[in-house]
Amino acid sequence: MNRINQKLKEDKKILSIYFTAGYPKINDTVKIIEDLEKNGVDLIEIGLPFSDPLADGPTIQESSTAALKNGMHTELLFEQLKDIRKSVSIPLIIMGYFNPVFQYGVEAFCKRCQEIGIDGLILPDLPLDVYLQDYEATFKKYGLINVFLITPQTSDKRIREIDAASNGFIYMVSSASTTGATTGFGHEQQAYFERIAALNLKNPQIVGFGINNPETFDQATRTTAGAIIGSAFIKHLNRFGIDSIPDFIKTIR
Repeated sequence: MNRINQKLKEDKKILSIYFTAGYPKINDTVKIIEDLEKNGVDLIEIGLPFSDPLADGPTIQESSTAALKNGMHTELLFEQLKDIRKSVSIPLIIMGYFNPVFQYGVEAFCKRCQEIGIDGLILPDLPLDVYLQDYEATFKKYGLINVFLITPQTSDKRIREIDAASNGFIYMVSSASTTGATTGFGHEQQAYFERIAALNLKNPQIVGFGINNPETFDQATRTTAGAIIGSAFIKHLNRFGIDSIPDFIKTIR
């Protein structure tokens, strides 16, 4: 069983952390992953930096730009992660955009992920129909879960199509804005959370965008399996450095 599916079976609310590989410094990637697991994080999304990150807010865009300037690229990330399963056991997901995966070669990329021990991919700009037609068989061949995103604007029909095509969890974007732009959840977002819960989907949902403290984590996880923190974590790294990871996790739960 994929590590993501194993984690989702645990009786707890999942805390997932996103960070950009190669940031703040080029060789920080492995230490950040190891420290996050040591401090109780359940799942990690490793951001593969891209030059045109349209869905990301300014904090993640800036970290992506800095990582690229540091020299981060796909092959280097794979090299950094080649021994990660000697020290880390929680699920690891690579999150990025489809262009670098396509340029690397989709099958070659998936094969390297399997060899390293990556459990899934999040590629927001890979359309569902293209995935099903061209890439689903390759993802399954290498044991990778493809995580799809939904937003408050996604129709119930489309959500059910995504649910049918998924075999892990659904990334539930809390709002239509870019990452890092939300400061708490209002009535519309709460109604959205309740609407999705009422659909009784087969795949659990994990909420991303706008989670930055215990209150928003609690709000996001009342009707879902967990929540993802990205921008707030990167801001913390900017301010306090990678040795302060335990302090950040303590502020969430």
